[in-house]
Amino acid sequence: LAGPQQADAAVLAARAAAPAWAGTPAQERARILRNAARLMDERRCDLAALIVLEVGKSWQESDGDVVEAIDFLAYYAAEMERLAGERLTQPVPGESNHYHYWPKGVAVVIAPWNFPLSISTGMTAAALVTGNAVIYKPAEASTLTGLAMVDLLHEAGVPAAALTALPGWGEEVGARLVAHPDVNLIAFTGSREVGLAIIETAARMAPGQRAVKKVIAEMGGKNAIIVDEDADLDEATRGILQSAFGFQGQKCSACSRLIVLEGVLERLLARLVPAVEELRLGPPEHPASDVGPLIERAAQDKVRRYIALGEAEGRVLARAKGLPATGWYVPPVVFGGIAPDSRLAQEEIFGPVLVVLPARDFDQALELANGTEYCLTGGVYSRHPEHLQQARRRFRVGNLYLNRGITGAIVERQPFGGFGMSGVGSKAGGPDYLLQFMEPRTVSENTLRQGFAPAGAE
Repeated sequence: LAGPQQADAAVLAARAAAPAWAGTPAQERARILRNAARLMDERRCDLAALIVLEVGKSWQESDGDVVEAIDFLAYYAAEMERLAGERLTQPVPGESNHYHYWPKGVAVVIAPWNFPLSISTGMTAAALVTGNAVIYKPAEASTLTGLAMVDLLHEAGVPAAALTALPGWGEEVGARLVAHPDVNLIAFTGSREVGLAIIETAARMAPGQRAVKKVIAEMGGKNAIIVDEDADLDEATRGILQSAFGFQGQKCSACSRLIVLEGVLERLLARLVPAVEELRLGPPEHPASDVGPLIERAAQDKVRRYIALGEAEGRVLARAKGLPATGWYVPPVVFGGIAPDSRLAQEEIFGPVLVVLPARDFDQALELANGTEYCLTGGVYSRHPEHLQQARRRFRVGNLYLNRGITGAIVERQPFGGFGMSGVGSKAGGPDYLLQFMEPRTVSENTLRQGFAPAGAE
């Protein structure tokens, strides 16, 4: 693992490499990303297997991770071609005014373990295709997947000097990179605690620093699904199960609060409870397994503490059976009788724990849904057109899903990202994302002149 000295050396190398990579035509940078997408597609099964092995995703979830990474490469290549070149701002006789973009310089990408290929690829590809030299720090739990991505990008044509892999502990390597005066941009996905620390550190000017650092941070969610009285309950149950317990609830977009209109609560639970109890826990490489292990022992201990809190404050409505004897497994649990302002209903758990909150009407359901500091994803199951319109107007989330699950955003189709305490920056996989990695410039020239001065004339 790298340490602070290697971090300093990586920044020095990236700074030296930045001008040449920035001077590479945007079309060439886009071509390299498309080449990487082709290579990744050819190795789709191998990369998915690595994700299953390293972080415990199911085959389906791991394959989706690879496909999303491919989508990011192709989409950002096309977006860079759209944004490249100069644009005439306004036609004015005797004057030329053009608008264009420059890369920011040295970018640090700090990646999460829960989407070890797709989010890593998305942030890294965006920084590279816009002309920045990149230092990539994978999450400690998914270093192998991160290094496989870096090797693939180098093979696709990214110069070694323009992309450096720096695996190490976040509190050592990540903190050193964020504080370095020669770093211009930090792209981060992870916990709110770490994200806020990065924002705070980046805001402090270091000796020798010549630019304000840009921070793009996606920091999590406490996401809710509302089930209306006229909802299709079978469809809602399927969406809730996948949104709450897919990849063991270890997604920032996962559903952890289920807000149900009182008139339909018992009928929904009659479907949801047996469905949860029948979920099969087991190794993620086994196709029969519905729920795998958590990422590490610390995560298991943390989720168990929340479950103990739920047992003390409320009541267990459903709990999956058949817990394996060994491994970092936690059974999916559904709680009732939990106060909306309790820790269980307010804090991001990052595990298979779901809290059911009853609502007397749709207005109160929206109030409950908006009752956290996070604003990432949310969903509504309803066949009431006016209620769906109310959700569009009042549900404070970055990604709102109506009559479908709330996880699994697709690049370009559903640009992803939130606000509030869910993060800062524009949506990944959307038309504004690359703009965050560049500096806009305007060049104005007076074209009313008397002839030309030939080269070499005094």
